[in-house]
Parts: sequence; C-alpha cells; structure tokens
Amino acid sequence: MTSPGQPAPDFTLPRDGGTSVSLASFRPGKVVVYFYPKDDTSGCTLEAQEFTALAADFAAAGTTVIGISKDSVKSHDRFCAKHGLGIILASDEGTTTAEDYGVWKEKSMYGKTYMGIERSTFLIDGEGKVAQVWRKVTARGHAAQVLAAAQAL
Repeated sequence: MTSPGQPAPDFTLPRDGGTSVSLASFRPGKVVVYFYPKDDTSGCTLEAQEFTALAADFAAAGTTVIGISKDSVKSHDRFCAKHGLGIILASDEGTTTAEDYGVWKEKSMYGKTYMGIERSTFLIDGEGKVAQVWRKVTARGHAAQVLAAAQAL
C-alpha cells in the first residue's frame, strides 16, 4: 500500500497520442496520479472532465495530472476526443502500476467478485515522494480538492 512519505513507485506507461509517460520525467514538478476504473463511464468521465477544467490551475501550481486505467491507448484516444479531455491518460493494461500503488483490488457487484481498479489519487511532491493519498474517491468535486492540496504543497 503506497502511503504518504513513501517514494512514489515510478512507472513508464503508454499514453494517449501514442507516446509514453514516465513519472520521473516530471521532477522536480509535482504530479497528481489518479487511478480510475474505465474510460467513458459516468463517474470516470466526470472525474476526467473536472481535472481537465482545472488543468490551467494545476499547471499554475506546478502540477501535472496523469490519469491511469487498464484501458488501451486506443480507448484513451477515443475517450479524450469524445469529451475534449486535456490531461494525460496512461494505459496500464497489465495492471503492474495499479498493483504497485495498491489500487488493484477485489471488488463486488451484484453478488459477483472481480478484480478492478479502486478509484484513488496520489499527490506526489517534487522529490518523488507521496504527499497525500485519497482512496475510494467520489468523482464529483474531487479534482478541486486535489487542486487545493497541490496549491498548499
């Protein structure tokens, strides 16, 4: 389980647009890494739209936002185009990064259990350490809460 004060697990993942993104490449800037279950679902769309709406404020706070899900790069490209998203979306199809951050969990719906991503967010400082963690996030209003924490860091 990744906790505040620990070094953030580094990653290099394929991202929307066909390139890759590496956590270490943003140092000494701050980074928000948020994990979400699935492209183009209601809660995930709302969360991505709210992070996009605040993208200029995050940039002014010296903070980059990266959303990560198990969806493919192709899915991310469609998701970004459909909703006009302006944040980085990385693909963790093998779930290695989700496992490293402790967000790949057993979930349950309608009496069936399955493995999936628990909606979680990590604020990482300029030294690469986890500054704050939000688990079991509710999408609405979450981006503003994270922005306030990034501005205070």
